[in-house]
Amino acid sequence: MMSHIDGKTCRHLSQSEMFWRPTLTVRNGRYVCYRTVRSGQEALRVAADRGATNDQESKVYADLDTVYRFTLPLCSRETHVREAALLHIEKLFNQWLNGLCSPEVVTQSHSNDSEQDTIPPPCYSLISLHAPSIASLANLCPFEDVRDKSKHILLMIKEKGVSVPELRIEPPSNFIPHDELPDPTDSTNKTHGLLVEAFLQNNRPDHVSQVMGLHPAYLEMFLRTHHYILRGDGPLPFDYRHFIAIMAAGRHQCSYLINQQKQEFVLQGGDQSWLKGLNQIPKKLRDLYEINKILAHRPWLINKSHIEKLTKGADSWSLAEVVHAIVLLTHFHSLCSFVFGCGISEEADRQMNAEKTKASPVEASNNKVLSSSPRSKQVRDGWSEAEVGVETLMERMKTLSERAQEFSAEERAKRFERVESQSVELAMALPSDTPAVQPGIQHFVDDPAFVYQDFAKRGEVSEIPTFRVQDYSWDDHGYSLVNRLYNEVGNLLDDKFKVAYNLTYYTMGGRTDVDTSRFRRAIWNYIQCMYGIRHDDYDYGEVNQLLERSLKAFIKSACCFPERVTKADYDRVLREFKHSEKVHVMMMVLEARMQAELLYALRAVMRYMT
Repeated sequence: MMSHIDGKTCRHLSQSEMFWRPTLTVRNGRYVCYRTVRSGQEALRVAADRGATNDQESKVYADLDTVYRFTLPLCSRETHVREAALLHIEKLFNQWLNGLCSPEVVTQSHSNDSEQDTIPPPCYSLISLHAPSIASLANLCPFEDVRDKSKHILLMIKEKGVSVPELRIEPPSNFIPHDELPDPTDSTNKTHGLLVEAFLQNNRPDHVSQVMGLHPAYLEMFLRTHHYILRGDGPLPFDYRHFIAIMAAGRHQCSYLINQQKQEFVLQGGDQSWLKGLNQIPKKLRDLYEINKILAHRPWLINKSHIEKLTKGADSWSLAEVVHAIVLLTHFHSLCSFVFGCGISEEADRQMNAEKTKASPVEASNNKVLSSSPRSKQVRDGWSEAEVGVETLMERMKTLSERAQEFSAEERAKRFERVESQSVELAMALPSDTPAVQPGIQHFVDDPAFVYQDFAKRGEVSEIPTFRVQDYSWDDHGYSLVNRLYNEVGNLLDDKFKVAYNLTYYTMGGRTDVDTSRFRRAIWNYIQCMYGIRHDDYDYGEVNQLLERSLKAFIKSACCFPERVTKADYDRVLREFKHSEKVHVMMMVLEARMQAELLYALRAVMRYMT
């Protein structure tokens, strides 16, 4: 299934890089980097300014800005560009280690409580600030020259006897053994080229791409789409795009994505006062929050009045901007499900910066039991029931494929309603306690009590009927509407949906030559069933035949309450499956959920337009 990014995609990435990536150019016989690495004196002055201010939050964002720009030029395909940047970084560290500080900075700086008596405090401050990023690159950068030079810089620091905060390299996932994931430093790995692409896109090694790298064909499609909606052509300004991503991730308290997008927002020159909370952002962005909340938890509630509210009056949105925003919201809502469902851990250097404001709820949720209530005990006992096993599952799939029985439309509708009502029963067993919003992200969350509620409990059925795909589908309606209002994105999303749905290696739990199509379709349709979407041509009786109660409970948690997923939950399901197969399930959770949200939102846009 391995495929490579074609020439068209590579050209698109290169063109996109021109307007947002920093460049190194020659001036007076030496390389100068614009909008990235500051000169030594300027960087020291920034450090002194941080020491002089009383605003702790401003210090944090100044650190983020300084750290992120410091290593940004290393994210280049061009060897000579990386070489020039590495020499510049090495020179700066050498200056700091030798105490070569601007007299102006030394005079302004405060005393340092470190034990580095031989190094002026502002120099030690800068070494401590940037060393974690260098350590991360030394271990995880896909470029060998960057790894080697980063290791050399760390050795310089050690030989000088300077102690800096220790960087503990975390595995990409708290659920999946590290040795089962692709190694970004192994250039012989078939996934290496895609991990290079991910490094260039994210300006750093990132754990999501490493876990997705278990399925290269999907990672390729994901990177294309992720890059385009955040950095490609589109109606929304770049700072808006990243802040919308922050708002979306906030609905599930996903600090991994929030921290990632905060850094991107700062890098794009976004107004850092916005990072103080929703009360600081422009009214135009605040107006989007209602749709953000609804799409994340109860997308069936969205209607054309929500679209009309955005497109009328002062600070109005164009329809193209609305569609761009909807794509961003649904992308990051569903990506939260993947992050939590796969136990993605915070990258070590970013976690050190994040800890200045909060701890990561990803790691907290992966290592704790959410509730000790009787209901929680009931859930855990229920999830521990014996699974039927892969052999039995294969027999059931074979039986269903050989069965020629046809059901009436009325019978298929009843089977859908039965699965829907069983999903409500699962909700009674799932932990009901919503984790308290973490202090570091609570200012990005409004109305945290608004969470998923079963579609079957939506109230008056006549007011909100079941969403029938035969009446409004992605293939026949949503795809063309997105392409019309947000050029090319429909194609990218369509490719990504199809890869996640159709991807197969004809294996299951170590068995080969297995047709997994019915199992994959059952998972996809069950996910959309939880959001009230019915495929009229599907027999929902297959869901109960192929998906164990424990698996349905896990899928429901990952879709609707991803912040509650724990390692114990992950370990209890699909016990005979390989980790790569579990990741494939999470990819389908991501894509089926995103498509469900998009269908409701795009139908509302269409109804507004007509």
